[in-house]
Parts: sequence; C-alpha cells; structure tokens
Amino acid sequence: MSAATLCTGNSTSSTSASPILDEEDDEGAGAAPGSRFAWCVTGSGHGLHEALALAARLPQVDLMLSAAGEEVLAIYGITLAALRERFRVFRDKTASSVPVGRLYTGVYHTVVIAPATSNTVAKCALGLSDTLPTNLHAQAGKLGIETLVFACDTAPVVVTRAPHDWVTLRPRRVELDHVERLRGLAFTRVVASPAELEQALERRLQELQLAWTTCSS
Repeated sequence: MSAATLCTGNSTSSTSASPILDEEDDEGAGAAPGSRFAWCVTGSGHGLHEALALAARLPQVDLMLSAAGEEVLAIYGITLAALRERFRVFRDKTASSVPVGRLYTGVYHTVVIAPATSNTVAKCALGLSDTLPTNLHAQAGKLGIETLVFACDTAPVVVTRAPHDWVTLRPRRVELDHVERLRGLAFTRVVASPAELEQALERRLQELQLAWTTCSS
C-alpha cells in the first residue's frame, strides 16, 4: 500500500480559544475504550508528509502536536485547517503536557510518534519526559500501550527533505546509540523509514483486527 497525500497549504497555523484542543468536544464523548490512535508530531521534517499521509489512512486518529511540531508543520506548509479535516487536533500549550492525561481515559490502543527527532529519541531512550512526545512515550509504557516511533537518525547517512531542498546528514554515534537503546524498551517498536512505519502500522491493524480506511486526503 502506498501513503495517500495529505492536503496542505501555505498559511501558518491559526490560534484557538482552547490552549489544548482545536475541537469543540475536548473529552471525546462517545469514544469507546481502546478505540483510537494517538499520533504525536515532533519538531522533525524528515518524512513528515509521508507520516501524516499514513495517519490519514488510519481509523480514528487524534493528532497531538508538540510546540516544536506545530512550528515545523508551518515551515513545511501544512496548516491546522488541513489537519482538522481529517483528525481531532490537540495542541500542547502547557508546561505539564496536559494532553498526555488523555491516555488515562483508556481511549487509546496505540501511540505513534512520527516523525521523532533525535532529541525525542534520546530522551525516550533515557527515560526523560519533559515534552509532549516524551511524556506520551513514558506514560504509554507505564500503561502498557503499544508505541510506534519513527526515528529520524537511524543510519550513518540520512537523506532528508528540508523545506526548500534535499540535504544529506550524517548522524553521530551518540544518536545511533540512542536509537538502539530505544529499541530495547518494552511496548516500543522503532522504525527507520516511512515504508517501515507503514509495515508496522499494518501489523498493528492486524493485531487489533482493524483495517486501513479508504480516505485519501
């Protein structure tokens, strides 16, 4: 299966009356226990379009944006308006990562952090949890919720799309070591590319007896 294309635009993100949620129903009334994906976007542009296109094909996804993630979305021309057409969007404007509390409601069967910066990967691997993505990973692990992490710096040479061009990066040994350490944590699956992410999501859907949606935008 190939990833769909998510609608994007050139305007930057808009503000909301709520500092956390861009939807009217901030408690997700009617959501069945264990029925939703929690998908978190960090401050990485590597594979960002591809990751969001995969998210758009999943059933019942809540999109959670870290402060850095929201900044990067704007840089890559992805608007909140476009995201709201497909997802419930949670924006973290808090010091204590308030959206993480939604994990305790039992609504989510899976957490996805994609794409994940090397900073997020390092913190998750070391058990630090001072941002929305790292808090989600830590609390999901404590609750036994399966987490998929699309790590950006996973090979000696990484070719990635910057906002205006393609660039070649050479991750340091320390970044590669953090990826390997993260792989060893319980309830965590680490993937290294959009293709691997798609495969991991396919396996997760099969485990949950769910299927991809037919949505292509």
